[in-house]
Amino acid sequence: MRKKIVAGNWKMNLLPEEALELYRKIDSDYFADACELLVFPPAVYVMELIGQHGKVPVGVQNFHPEESGAFTGEISVSQVSSCGAKYALVGHSERRMIFNESNDFLKKKINAALAHDIVPLVCCGEPMEIRDVEGHVAFVTNQLAETIGHLTVSELERCIIAYEPVWAIGTGRTASIDQAQEMHASIRQWLKNHFGEHVGAVTPILYGGSCNASNASELFACPDVDGGLIGGASLDAASFLKIARSF
Repeated sequence: MRKKIVAGNWKMNLLPEEALELYRKIDSDYFADACELLVFPPAVYVMELIGQHGKVPVGVQNFHPEESGAFTGEISVSQVSSCGAKYALVGHSERRMIFNESNDFLKKKINAALAHDIVPLVCCGEPMEIRDVEGHVAFVTNQLAETIGHLTVSELERCIIAYEPVWAIGTGRTASIDQAQEMHASIRQWLKNHFGEHVGAVTPILYGGSCNASNASELFACPDVDGGLIGGASLDAASFLKIARSF
């Protein structure tokens, strides 16, 4: 039985009082029997939200794999660990595309997270030009090969995967249910081929392509979709919780 997970990526949004209010609303209505909830607030709010001692785990959107050093503006993996965060996004399309994070750098981040008992939520996905030439499966599985392909089975068991159809986010194009299921099934088959049938079968794979309260039920009904990595819809507690109740 795979975990059902709904994770909220708040990105660079919310002021302090808004972030605290949103977390408290989500945490007060948490229902662990349906699925696991995670939130990834801006870094400046992480410690305060962890300090609420709520039921909903708080993760970080980004970190640097080095323990310390001359990396102005960055947060080290050891600092993330010391503040109590147990989850981290790695390889989000915005980090790849805007901040030019390569597969090799993401591999280092994944290694660092696992070494500090932080669960990496590893994102993958193809841009429009790759989807348009039907190269999406090869592109995404190559991303996985270059970022998590080196892991041991026990290390992979501690990871969560999220598929983002980058071409369908903010472009006016929409990924169909069939397209989402196809990619999730392809990712799961790649995991089975490289890590074994059991691990591939139980690894959670989330959908990160504009999932919202209107389409979550249909997406989550797909046999290989285990939840969502939610962007804008995670900034409203009612919408986020409605998504979480869509299984």
